[in-house]
Amino acid sequence: MPALATLLPLTAILIGVGAFAGLLAGLLGVGGGIVLVPAFYYLFSGLGYASDDLMQICVATSLATIIVTSIRSVLAHNRKGAVDWSILRQWAPPIAVGAIVGVMVVAQLRTQTLQVIFGVMVFVIASYMAFGKSSWRLSDHLPGGGFRAWFGPLMGFVSVLLGIGGGSIGTPMLTLHGVPIHRAVATSAGFGVTIALPSAVAFLLTPVPHAPPYTLGAINIPAFLIVIATTMVTAPWGAALAHRLDPKKLKRVFAGFLMLVALNMLRKALF
Repeated sequence: MPALATLLPLTAILIGVGAFAGLLAGLLGVGGGIVLVPAFYYLFSGLGYASDDLMQICVATSLATIIVTSIRSVLAHNRKGAVDWSILRQWAPPIAVGAIVGVMVVAQLRTQTLQVIFGVMVFVIASYMAFGKSSWRLSDHLPGGGFRAWFGPLMGFVSVLLGIGGGSIGTPMLTLHGVPIHRAVATSAGFGVTIALPSAVAFLLTPVPHAPPYTLGAINIPAFLIVIATTMVTAPWGAALAHRLDPKKLKRVFAGFLMLVALNMLRKALF
């Protein structure tokens, strides 16, 4: 049994992490995974569980939380009629295929490699958040099956490597092809379920040595449960706060924060 001196700080910090991720998700419309993966990494490594496989646990646990948050988000958006189910049905199979391939790749990669991938890709995502404009368009309509056949698996694959849902990649992809922003956000929440559900099931069957206490496969159960509980409480607070603050300025500030997180992850991996 892990010592109480380990479980108490673990629980307290996870409550704070979940609360922060929920606030950001409600406030800025970004998935919690982009915050949870580095938070889990710093938490578990700080408690003495650093290993060559630690990033697998961080990615897998983040994806497990996304199942719950994405389903909740899809249901909320669907009540407002914002989810485009035709897009979701067409894109779900190729995205799920990419997610499963992502799990198989992550299981073979060490923490240092995953840190580099996370740092580079999150810096790219943060740059788009900081400098991208809602008026940018590649087309006024979504491309056909050829584009979906390669970009769908790529989206699922990259999302699993980063431990994130579909919003950070899917929302820009949809808006750049003429889908209105509210419909793009709502539909991308469905992408999150498609990515997280099959990958989390696969990660449950992927044992990781030297894991933190109560880890099943690659998913840390206390982190999953505590983060889900706190996120579901604080996400509505963030959504309410979003109506009182300027979301564009907040998004740029958060993008700057993500850039620092990405650069620090690269520093830890490379130096």
